[in-house]
Amino acid sequence: QVQLVESGGGLVQPGGSLRLSCAASGIIFSSYNIDWYRQAPGKQREWVAIITSGGNTNYAESVKGRFTISRDNTKNTVYLQMNSLKPEDAAVYYCNAELAVLGRRYNYWGQGTQVTVSS
Repeated sequence: QVQLVESGGGLVQPGGSLRLSCAASGIIFSSYNIDWYRQAPGKQREWVAIITSGGNTNYAESVKGRFTISRDNTKNTVYLQMNSLKPEDAAVYYCNAELAVLGRRYNYWGQGTQVTVSS
């Protein structure tokens, strides 16, 4: 059974930092690209960042320079370090594992972790 479990969310003041974790089980973790998405109330889910199986990264313009995605394949975990947080970063953050191989696509989601940015 595949599970992605996010953690690390919470309440932080503007300008503060949080580190989110996404722990995976039931998949060959190192083969998967891992994305972070977020969804604020009343808004569509928004892509935030990706780290590929090879370790390449990319970010949404809105978080570039403030967020850093990384992975530890020995722990089957991806991290999202979020610095200089803004109120507009407040959302439920989800991780997504994706793999395309031999014409098939595999895609799994976690349950999300809440990030609140407020003074």
